[in-house]
Amino acid sequence: MSRTFDDARSWAEFGTALFLQAADLDDAGLDAPSALPGWTRKHLVAHVAANADALGNLVHWAATGERTPMYTSSEERAAGIERGAGMVAVELATWLRRSAEALAAAMASLDDAQWQSLVVTAQGRTVPATELPWMRSREVCVHAVDLGTGLTFADLPTGFLAALGYDVVAKRTKEHGPALRLEATDTAASWELPGEGEPTVLAGPVHEITAYLTGREHVLTAVDGGPAPTLTRWL
Repeated sequence: MSRTFDDARSWAEFGTALFLQAADLDDAGLDAPSALPGWTRKHLVAHVAANADALGNLVHWAATGERTPMYTSSEERAAGIERGAGMVAVELATWLRRSAEALAAAMASLDDAQWQSLVVTAQGRTVPATELPWMRSREVCVHAVDLGTGLTFADLPTGFLAALGYDVVAKRTKEHGPALRLEATDTAASWELPGEGEPTVLAGPVHEITAYLTGREHVLTAVDGGPAPTLTRWL
């Protein structure tokens, strides 16, 4: 599926609103475990707030030409999340909202030429700034579910889920794992992953397939009744 720049900006806006609403909890709620192993909801909120600040660095790079990495180091990134996890709910919510608003405003200020500027992601990929809304949409949409407040992948836009499926499959084709064929029963989307043995066929709604591909909770089974093969970590 070919996602457009406007699609990604729309999904980033949608996901940000969804995450802000899901994260509107008191200290007890935020201190509860998230769906990510070893992280409380405060860890996850801090991660999303820090991601907005980090993407803001790349927007600054695109706007000015000044090389501004997302993070100075992986250690600095982890330390920032731990600091956020120790904040009280009001302080953490202020950071989350402020960082989201600052990123949205910075993106809105880029002109057409600046959007084409090349920047480098935290994974070392060189991409045009037009990729930044897609990167943000993945963060806020997927992590809104990871907060564990009742949202599921079924609450995310179908177009986003299909685009995410293609994105994850493109990454996973470089891995060594089981051969798979995935068929979305509610859209025309399908994916194939090369690998070992005869392909295992998995069919179901696109939200279940995308949850499976990203390593989240799902109910998929193989069409022959067997379990869905275990995948390596996505990101």
